[in-house]
Amino acid sequence: MSKIGVFICHCGENISATVDCQRVAEEALKIEEVEYAIDYKYMCSDPGQTLIKQAIKEKGLDGVVVAACSPRMHEPTFRRACSEAGLNPYLCEIANIREHCSWVHEKGDATTQKAVDIVKSLVAKVKYNKPLTPIEVPVTKKALVIGGGIAGIQASLDIANCGHKVILVEKEPSIGGHMSQLSETFPTLDCSQCILTPRMVEVAQHPNITLYTYAEVEHLEGFIGNFKASIRLKAKSIDEKLCTGCGLCTTKCPNKKISSEFNAGLGLRTAIYVPFPQAVPNKPVIDKEHCTYYQKGKCRLCEKTCPTGAISFDQEDRIITEEIGAVVVTTGFDVLKPNYFPEYGFGKYKDVITGLQFERLASASGPTLGEIRRPSDGAIPKKIVFIACAGSRDPAKGIHYCSKICCMYTAKHAMLYQHKVHGGESYVFYMDIRAAGKNYDEFVRRAIEEDGVNYIRGRVARVYEKEGKLIVKGVDTLLGATPVEIEADMVVLATASVANKGAEELAQKLHISYDPYKFFAEAHPKLKPVETNTAGIYLAGACQAPKDIPETVGMASGAAVKVAALFSQKDLVREPLVAVVNRTTPPLFSTCVGCFMCQTACPYHAIEAEEIKDRNGNVLKTVAKVNPGLCQGCGTCVAFCRSKSIDIQGYSNEQVYAEVAALLND
Repeated sequence: MSKIGVFICHCGENISATVDCQRVAEEALKIEEVEYAIDYKYMCSDPGQTLIKQAIKEKGLDGVVVAACSPRMHEPTFRRACSEAGLNPYLCEIANIREHCSWVHEKGDATTQKAVDIVKSLVAKVKYNKPLTPIEVPVTKKALVIGGGIAGIQASLDIANCGHKVILVEKEPSIGGHMSQLSETFPTLDCSQCILTPRMVEVAQHPNITLYTYAEVEHLEGFIGNFKASIRLKAKSIDEKLCTGCGLCTTKCPNKKISSEFNAGLGLRTAIYVPFPQAVPNKPVIDKEHCTYYQKGKCRLCEKTCPTGAISFDQEDRIITEEIGAVVVTTGFDVLKPNYFPEYGFGKYKDVITGLQFERLASASGPTLGEIRRPSDGAIPKKIVFIACAGSRDPAKGIHYCSKICCMYTAKHAMLYQHKVHGGESYVFYMDIRAAGKNYDEFVRRAIEEDGVNYIRGRVARVYEKEGKLIVKGVDTLLGATPVEIEADMVVLATASVANKGAEELAQKLHISYDPYKFFAEAHPKLKPVETNTAGIYLAGACQAPKDIPETVGMASGAAVKVAALFSQKDLVREPLVAVVNRTTPPLFSTCVGCFMCQTACPYHAIEAEEIKDRNGNVLKTVAKVNPGLCQGCGTCVAFCRSKSIDIQGYSNEQVYAEVAALLND
């Protein structure tokens, strides 16, 4: 026979305002095997917890039911109190009579009776509870950071500065991401490279960080604290140990007309190249797709020129394996391809460009050395039109969300243009202004009040060319949908932020969720904003959703703290509420039939095959086995098991049926 204690919390007036708590306690005492019942105003307070501890010791309780608020709120609190009193914490259950009862009903006998019924069901369950032991998992104290933009740089430095090893993987030849392409940053208009470059160098020189550029994660297996990552190091055709970064090879390369990715297609580069002057590592890579030797078997001028013999044409991709304890995904974002906007003439007219291309024109390291010039003829534009929300918040383009940064960088672009082209005119077409950040609204106000900047609230319908001018046709909705027609020298599109190409494939490799737009999904938008549904894998930056630099850096540090907290423990202690397969003695008698429907259904890849052998090593039976390190206790395998051989610890069929029976047998 069990001795169960029931403790009813008033939760101030949250529960007692509609539920007669004293009566619930009295009715609880009538339930079979309930030894003790009491109500108290604040059961989660120190005096309330003391009541529970004393009752466990004095009454010899072997089960506790606390009728209070949601288990998500105070279940750890009450379980800790039970543990301190010598009772296994998993013999404590929470009856939610706040969210499930008092908050959703008016005061009355029916409400109190419902509270009594909820308590009855949990008393029935706790009778079948068994002592459980938390799962201890050894932790490999090395982190993998995927993506070398500002988020990956910040996360890597924070983790490394905590004394832990970091593997930073970047698919491009240099770290830096989109921030390295910016001219200045809002709202302070300080130089992007001046902020970013010192951190890039710090990453390369940090003793705890191993940097792999021009590399991609090929495969990830394992579970929190014990992952194994396969990383493909793509052939750079350069021996980095011999290369001094002198750059002589890039000056001799005859193929000089390749579109520069770093300059967003506005500038040119050679087939052997360093992406930009401040690149880290500052060593060249050979673009095999455009290299004359790889395409035609001729040339090799770079090899003849290199003073250290660092050119290695026969270099091949390598796969390396790293054992790691946690993963931080910081793969960033991309911009919507402007061919989505035939109405704006992108691709048809050279002087219709994207916001990222405008950044490169405004940058001192850009193709025009910081001068704003038209791509078509190199002339300085005297009149320029900025079109905000080019694709964002546009269901017709399949993008319903706001890209968050467009209002801000469009205001920045208007100011940069006015500062660089004195006497020029700029027009900004916008839907509405979204400037949610410290000093953001003030920044936009500066742009609106800048001489020469004209903000027009309305959408642009069409851009076409007439007599060498770009004609921008739109409306001004503040003037009653008045048609507006502007003759412009250049048009800049604030194109939408979208998920990176390959984001869906990476999510499947990592076994993490993603939303309909291919951005990676967090475990909980409020309570777990940097965690994923796969334990040990964290998110930071614009791979999750469009974000500005301050928010990206903040998230990166948040993810780093999660990793540091994980690594601070000798062993990871996890809740034992995971799936278990029926394991009778001897194991041959297990009811599992080895159909492995559970394995195909498990979203966490936690089901493994286990061979049961005789003394001679002969396989007698193959059954399913749950890896407790991977299992998240979702219960999908329980639903799929045909032989009913799997249960969730703490939520077995026996326990759930007991709860239901207690309600039906009232």
